[in-house]
Amino acid sequence: MLKTIMIGTCISVQGTFVRTLGNGKIAVQVGQRIFEGRPVGSNAA
Repeated sequence: MLKTIMIGTCISVQGTFVRTLGNGKIAVQVGQRIFEGRPVGSNAA
């Protein structure tokens, strides 16, 4: 499942969901790298 996360205030990363961390952040994998950040919420129309 693809997820988008925010790293800092203006950098977003989209990758394959890896796991949820204890502090509310999630980890996603892009190629061989794993990034951790805040999940981007979806807006309902």
